[in-house]
Amino acid sequence: MRKLMVGKILIPAFLLAVLVAGCGDSDVGGGPTSPLATPTVPTVTPNGTLLCPNNAPLITATFSKPMNSATITNATTFTLTGAGGASVSGTVTYVAATMVATFTPSGPLAPSTLFTATITTAAQDTFGNALAANKVWTFTTPSTCGTPPPVIVLGAACSFGILGATPVVSNVGPTIVTGDVGIWPALSITGFPPGTVASPGMLHPGDSVAMAAQGALTTAYNAAAGTAGGAAITADIGGQTLPAGVYKATTTLGITGILTLDGGGDPNAAWIFQVGSALTTAAGGVGTPASQVKLIGGATAHNVFWEMGSAATLGTNSIFAGTLMAKSSITLGTGATLNGRALAETGAVTLDSNPVNVPPCP
Repeated sequence: MRKLMVGKILIPAFLLAVLVAGCGDSDVGGGPTSPLATPTVPTVTPNGTLLCPNNAPLITATFSKPMNSATITNATTFTLTGAGGASVSGTVTYVAATMVATFTPSGPLAPSTLFTATITTAAQDTFGNALAANKVWTFTTPSTCGTPPPVIVLGAACSFGILGATPVVSNVGPTIVTGDVGIWPALSITGFPPGTVASPGMLHPGDSVAMAAQGALTTAYNAAAGTAGGAAITADIGGQTLPAGVYKATTTLGITGILTLDGGGDPNAAWIFQVGSALTTAAGGVGTPASQVKLIGGATAHNVFWEMGSAATLGTNSIFAGTLMAKSSITLGTGATLNGRALAETGAVTLDSNPVNVPPCP
């Protein structure tokens, strides 16, 4: 009798546990026939299109939930067609951290032409739930593109790898800067040593050289912020390939994964990134950076400029390229590599065991 009563108690308890487990996540069960719950179907929102220059537009869209990248990056899920329905070849990437898919055409797009982008129901989330219907949107390429952006003149700030304003430029660990390190109007530079400044670089704590560099930085910052023609970019541009141009993020900007800047064989190709507030790159491990800015096609770090309305933070062990010009402060996370400059107009610069490789001045 006792065994029978125990069995009667355990059976309802087991059924209740199964029911609770099935209801814990409406995505589990993976289809509309699930007896436990109706799955949450993913949706997708187009982000607009970078159309200029026409030779390397980016067509991007954000999903409402984490997706199975293998169902998105194949040749048939995210497609682009042109006049008469002709298929446009290209590559598709998906960044899991931001849930953004990007279609990059293999070659130039014809000007003044209507194109149609489609993400089909083959796109599935990580539980196997597909889009309820194909997502289709259109855009028209412009007839012409604006002139390429100028290379920002850094003047007296060009030789500086690190430049702060107040209250301090600070360092811990074996940072190496292949250029000048300075601050103005404050006087405090700490952590050198153990940090080192490679020749011909020097420390400039509140002297006339640092003052001149700060004046040049203000001019360069204003020039970058005032450059016209900024094309809207997504909130995270990791996983994308961008040609030379002016790009604009109205608020914050992140980089998760690899951002590739392609000079297209032009040694004078330039990039200006106008960021409304803060720039942040993803943190990773030693030897496994979670974010990286990669230069190809003749692109050089000296011709890449990042203008931030507030601060910039490079994540631990990230790899970055270009000149950071922040309205307030700049922080380089432990082990982050900067192939460029960290120039703060009004705030501090904080370092921690960072290689800072300053590009040569023209």
